[in-house]
Amino acid sequence: MTGSQIDSPKPASKPHRVLVAEDEALIRMDLAEMLREEGYEIVGEAGDGQEAVELAESLKPDLVIMDVKMPRRDGIDAASEIAAKRIAPIVILTAFSQRELVERARDAGAMAYLVKPFNITDLIPAIEVAVSRFSEMAALEQEVATLSDRLETRKLVERAKGLLQANHGLTEPEAFKWIQRAAMDR
Repeated sequence: MTGSQIDSPKPASKPHRVLVAEDEALIRMDLAEMLREEGYEIVGEAGDGQEAVELAESLKPDLVIMDVKMPRRDGIDAASEIAAKRIAPIVILTAFSQRELVERARDAGAMAYLVKPFNITDLIPAIEVAVSRFSEMAALEQEVATLSDRLETRKLVERAKGLLQANHGLTEPEAFKWIQRAAMDR
C-alpha cells in the first residue's frame, strides 16, 4: 500500500461512510487510516465476511471495501449478500487476481476490483465511481418501479373503461370521465 494525499482526488463534500472488511488487522488499520486521511468516515471494521454482512446490515454504510479470502465467510460470498440486499456498493481489494475470482466478484455485484499492493490514488477513484454508479442504479431501480406502477394503473383504467363501455353503453371518453369522477369522490 502506498499513498499520497496530494495527488488523489478528494471524496464528495459530505464524507462517505465506509465499512472496511479485511482479515489482516494491520492491513485493515492501515487502510482505515489512509481513508480517514482522505476524508472518509470509517463506520466499521470487520475481520471476516460474516461480520462484514452483519455490520453492513446494521450500519448501512455508503461503501464496503472487502477482501476476498477471509475466515468464516468468503468476501465474495459476503459481497453477494450485501449487493443483493442493495445495502451498499462493494469494492473488492485483494491480493488475488485470478480470473475466476474476478468473475465471481463481478457476478456477486462488486463495483470494482483492485489488487494489492494498491496505491491510494487508484483506490479513491474506484470508491467514488462505485458510490456514484450505485446511486445511479438505485435511482434507475426506483424509476422502473414507478413506471411499472403507472403501467399497472393504466392497464386497470383501460380494463375499467372497457367494462363500463360494454356493460353501460358508455363511449370511451364518457367511461374515462366516469372513472375520473369516481376517483375524485374517494
